[in-house]
Amino acid sequence: MKYVLGIDVGTGSVKAVAVNLQCESFETSQQYYSFSSTKPGYHEQDPEQIWEAFLACIKDVIHKIGSQPMAISLSSAMHSLLAVDNDCKPLSLMMTWADSRSSDIAQRLQHSAEGLAIYMDTGTPLHAMSPLCKLIWIKENQPDLLEKAYKFISIKEYLWYKLFQEYKVDYSIASCTGLFDINKLSWHQNALALIGIDELILSEPVPTDYTKEFRTEHQNSELKFLQAGVQFTIGASDGCLANLASMANKPGVAVMTIGTSGAIRIASKRPLPNEKSMPFSYILDKETFICGGPINNGGIALQWWLKNITQGKPTEDSYDELFKQVGEVPAGSEGLIFLPYLTGERAPIWDSKSCGTFFGIKLQHGQEHFSRAVLEGICYAMKDVLDTVQQNAEPITQINISGGFVKSDIWVQTLADITEKKLVVVQTEDASSVGAAFLSMKALKLIQEYPTSNYSNLKTIKPNPVNSEIYSKNFTIFKLLYSNLKETMHQFYLMNN
Repeated sequence: MKYVLGIDVGTGSVKAVAVNLQCESFETSQQYYSFSSTKPGYHEQDPEQIWEAFLACIKDVIHKIGSQPMAISLSSAMHSLLAVDNDCKPLSLMMTWADSRSSDIAQRLQHSAEGLAIYMDTGTPLHAMSPLCKLIWIKENQPDLLEKAYKFISIKEYLWYKLFQEYKVDYSIASCTGLFDINKLSWHQNALALIGIDELILSEPVPTDYTKEFRTEHQNSELKFLQAGVQFTIGASDGCLANLASMANKPGVAVMTIGTSGAIRIASKRPLPNEKSMPFSYILDKETFICGGPINNGGIALQWWLKNITQGKPTEDSYDELFKQVGEVPAGSEGLIFLPYLTGERAPIWDSKSCGTFFGIKLQHGQEHFSRAVLEGICYAMKDVLDTVQQNAEPITQINISGGFVKSDIWVQTLADITEKKLVVVQTEDASSVGAAFLSMKALKLIQEYPTSNYSNLKTIKPNPVNSEIYSKNFTIFKLLYSNLKETMHQFYLMNN
């Protein structure tokens, strides 16, 4: 059987998905690994564990199918950073996107003209997640590591080197480092100067369809299970490829995902910068930017609330009971509003010192009101990002949705009512892996265009105008709450941290 293997290297696992030449996925494999957090703000991983998981996934799929893939294409999580020596041996653990030790540096850059100028050129928000901030932190706190390192690379670059003994980084992963000029497609000299490094310490940027043929001679001995002739496509970032597989690589259609966290992404022919709210603009291919913003507090906020009201670990039954309870309360929670910033927040406020808040509490409010307010608060946060992204983009007429939340009718309807957009359920749990396969298939001319859908066979949810009117008024208050409480939140953060 002829197939292409898309592999997504995530923060918690590697997942491989086999896609046939009709663009249908039919076999998968997943391998998990852990992270370490030895100090507050640290979030690190062993790259060798990820390499082993990567190999195990490929072997497993080949074993299940009984034949070698035509091609293998890579997707990976963004913002990882690893120092290596001249043999690509790690000099430290890898910092993941969730590593927040450089949050003070990010805040410093947010308030500087130099930092904002770098954001406008690179499309990467000034946040602790970005390798720009991580490298400045290393410069200020571990200068010996900066001195010893031969290269600073991402996890995908590490895997690519193990495959081909060359340092290459795709434009997509480069575009989310804060170090890459997304208009000139080259390393940003002012960003490098801020750290005190030159581009030789980074990999060579290449297009996302860059493809290299696997050969058995002079290759890593761990790869003997692979036959010569398999094509490897370097691919893109997980978020960009998820948009591709979710059939939202054209303007006018957004993708919204809510899992533990959440994100909104749209396709654009140009970057969509905004100094105040800092949406990202990452590269999918030579024709397309994927622009949007992530939130920290998606399903994790609802899980927190449920854990507290059930005095234990939430179960599927307790979620069902919660959604039933939410359905008994009218839209707007009878004047109760929740700011869901339990873990600080990314887009559009980019404030790690913000916190969660219930506002408008009255005697008539019971547990069911608080439950609905938490659900609505998550949706308000998503709308906040959506509005930011829409400011400079083509009008969004449809949002394709995916993630665990789509199982809840009340949650999906609330999201439609708050965003005032038509929602289409395109539950693509393997979106990043499948998107990687699609990108490789087009690069190798196995398909002429990326797959699309007429959406006729997909579930569609339309907003309720009556509820939308209520939510529009409450959303105005939601926005004011953060701006009015920001200084107080920061004072309280310093008191307690």
